[in-house]
Amino acid sequence: MRLTPGALYLRIRQKYGDGLRAAYYRDVVRHRILAMPAIAPADDDGCEIHVLTSSRDWLNLLWVLKSFYRYSGRAYRLCIHDDGSLDDSTLDILAEHCTHARIVARSDADSRLAPLLKPYPRAQSFRNTNPLALKVFDFAAFLTGERMLLLDSDVLFFSRPQALIDRIEDPRYELNTLNRDWRYGYSISMDTAREGLSFDFVENINSGLGLIHRRTMDFDRLESFLALPGIMSHHHRIEQTLIGLCCCAAGFEFLPTEYDVHTGPWVEQHSCRHYTGPIRHRLYSEGIRQLVRQGIGRENLRPPVAS
Repeated sequence: MRLTPGALYLRIRQKYGDGLRAAYYRDVVRHRILAMPAIAPADDDGCEIHVLTSSRDWLNLLWVLKSFYRYSGRAYRLCIHDDGSLDDSTLDILAEHCTHARIVARSDADSRLAPLLKPYPRAQSFRNTNPLALKVFDFAAFLTGERMLLLDSDVLFFSRPQALIDRIEDPRYELNTLNRDWRYGYSISMDTAREGLSFDFVENINSGLGLIHRRTMDFDRLESFLALPGIMSHHHRIEQTLIGLCCCAAGFEFLPTEYDVHTGPWVEQHSCRHYTGPIRHRLYSEGIRQLVRQGIGRENLRPPVAS
């Protein structure tokens, strides 16, 4: 079908609106990660990584995971959650590239969570209507250890995240710790939170990267938080708000400033960067470009053995 001038302009703008470099690394270079050897998470019970991905983000996730395992030198167990949009062929590719990982199809997750959430009608309704709710309930339900590394599909690693690893592996470290957001990102106001809560709820927790302890994501606690006035007001912020509330209720501190989400220039000394919405295009033009310079995405690359 012949496109109208307006439709053609829109298509070009969608493809190249963030610049030719971003389009090149997104549409051409990004697929090179499929030529890189698989990662093989071991049965390391010190921590388990949980990630949620989709048909739009699964290729980015492979860059996230392969950069993390390469630079961390760790072999933490891995659990990948399908938000319901992945087809069988994509699930097979993820299994091929993440050997020994648990990959939880949405249908299997629904079967497991249905009886667990039956006593919690607010939680059940939230999970049934918002895919991001899987980060709240499914991560906790499928966690097999005491410590979880929460990781989003847009966090790339460029060197060893030492401070994060130190907190994960310190048996005396009992706080939850996540990165700081670049702006206010909760679905409730701080005034509402302060009026209805018995603990200190801090601003700007981001739910894209950090350590969460098993005891934190308590379903009774979550059900009560879902009754807070206005908490359902922002579709993309509810999950982050709930995680922030649970973390503060159980004990929380931010990761060091190196891990903060920011929209400014890339800082070479920082070990990772969270390419959140406003700078998502930089994940390609900046992040993947830098990782290719460092060797990731080349066929002859062999990741180091975890120590």
